[in-house]
Amino acid sequence: MLTIISTIFIPLTFIAGVYGMNFAHMPELEWEYGYPVVLSIMLFIGLLMVRYFRKKQWL
Repeated sequence: MLTIISTIFIPLTFIAGVYGMNFAHMPELEWEYGYPVVLSIMLFIGLLMVRYFRKKQWL
């Protein structure tokens, strides 16, 4: 169970880590909706993985 939870949060942690760095030339940082889009992508990835694990009956 802990492995499944870790597997769900590892990609989300990676995305948050990349966007947490102080880059000056990331185009997404200049977009008006860049922050909500990245949060939506993270939510989608998390929900997709939870759905996959439930389909496999691992959760």
